[in-house]
Amino acid sequence: MATFIMLSSLTDEGAKTIKSNPERIKEVNKEIEKLGATVTAQYAVLGPYDFVNVVEARDQAAIARVSAELASRGSIKLTTLAAIPVDDFIRSLK
Repeated sequence: MATFIMLSSLTDEGAKTIKSNPERIKEVNKEIEKLGATVTAQYAVLGPYDFVNVVEARDQAAIARVSAELASRGSIKLTTLAAIPVDDFIRSLK
């Protein structure tokens, strides 16, 4: 499994949804699992993004599918980054 970082910002619609139903966050995590990925860590953050999610997926195509599905709903804007474990990165430099 590959690791990805998903940075998300709520749209106005998404903020209204979370305010009225905070548990929606966990429901979306279950939907992500049905799409073939797993949220391994999740943080609400301050600044230009509202959430930082660490997600595992089979490959880039799988996470692209997840990103496209979530973004198409209109409740969030996403930036998805591939993450390389530091030890793997160091090995690649040798």
